[in-house]
Amino acid sequence: MSGSPESIGGLATFLPSSYIETLGIAPALTLLMFLTFIVHIDRYMRMDLKKTMRIIILVIFSLVVQNFLEYRFTKAETRWLARTLTAVYGYAIRPVILILFLRVIAPQKRLGWAWILAGINTAVNATALFSHICFWIDENNNFMRGPLGWMCLYVSAILLVYFFIMTIRVFEPQERQETWIPVLATALIVGGWAMDNNIGETLQPISFLTISIVIGSVAYYIFMHLQFVREHEQALQAEQRIQIMMTQIQPHFLYNTIATIRALCRRDADKAGEVAEKFGDYLRQNLDSLNIVGLIPFEKELEHTKIYAEIEMVRFDNIRVEYDIEDTHFNLPPLTLQPLVENAIRHGVRIREEGVVRVLTRNGEKAHEVIVSDNGTGFDVSKINSTDGSHIGIRNVKERIERMCGGTLSIESVMGEGTTVKVTIPAVGEVKP
Repeated sequence: MSGSPESIGGLATFLPSSYIETLGIAPALTLLMFLTFIVHIDRYMRMDLKKTMRIIILVIFSLVVQNFLEYRFTKAETRWLARTLTAVYGYAIRPVILILFLRVIAPQKRLGWAWILAGINTAVNATALFSHICFWIDENNNFMRGPLGWMCLYVSAILLVYFFIMTIRVFEPQERQETWIPVLATALIVGGWAMDNNIGETLQPISFLTISIVIGSVAYYIFMHLQFVREHEQALQAEQRIQIMMTQIQPHFLYNTIATIRALCRRDADKAGEVAEKFGDYLRQNLDSLNIVGLIPFEKELEHTKIYAEIEMVRFDNIRVEYDIEDTHFNLPPLTLQPLVENAIRHGVRIREEGVVRVLTRNGEKAHEVIVSDNGTGFDVSKINSTDGSHIGIRNVKERIERMCGGTLSIESVMGEGTTVKVTIPAVGEVKP
């Protein structure tokens, strides 16, 4: 077997001991280089957090160097002062790594108490320079632990527990699989300490605990990256919902609807009250949509669309909206059908002597289909992505259909004849009405 004592011994006879030691620290250094690179290219992490992550990487790198120097000092002639200083630094810096990670996940938190604990830990370990209260190096170059020799362990344990609690509170992982990443990283660090305590941390160039810290840091960064990506997506969704809201409640629609209600008050008070009620429902449902992150039942979106269409048909007696609804058992993003109908009315059928908008749904073998067609003026589909804002509603619908439910939106339009918009949503099981 490649890992047998004979093979290892054979390798040692061909390679100088310095090469063996270098091979021992190479994996840790490679992981740190990898972590440095991905932090540098990460566009989801704020610059101040990136700066803290770079400091963390430098501190962990210094811990790797400290491990290697201490290992070399154990193999050389007695170097009491050098070995004591490197050991003091190693014990002092480990809690600092946890505090720096706390600054990344909760930058607004005051961590004065944590820095005090780290300072006490450093002071206690520094007593090794003049007493045996914490640890000392004897005349045979052996490490000896005193009454307070576990100070670093106690301080680190307190910080590690707090760090884990803060991780769950701050990020509130939405995916169960993601929650296991900080759990396993914590278990890895505890396991590294246990191996050092039972096997000995000076038998290899890098201690098991330091290796665990390096691997755990990479794993935890991946976990943080997943959370930052999700926060970024949620911020974009919130921004998009606001944008959709603003595009849906156009000033001219508000003013014209109010003017219609005022005109109706003079000749048909009951009708004016009916339109005012529908207008209130329309505004309320638009506002409610800002608080909806996921999908909604199609029937709810259809109800909102009908309210909008009824208001428009009061304003324009030359248009009508027809419905052929065969399939309602599916979900879709809020404010998707209504913008399509609005686009058909505003840019298509208003100028027609008899403008007609048709909404139909059908259930295909593998997907639900929503089709909005009109006999309007049509438009150049190639200009759908123009920056003039004329088709921003359709672009928003298309993006959300694709991102939120893996669907598609296609458009066919003939100048002078009309437009057909087809939305296809993959079937993922029947939705209870």
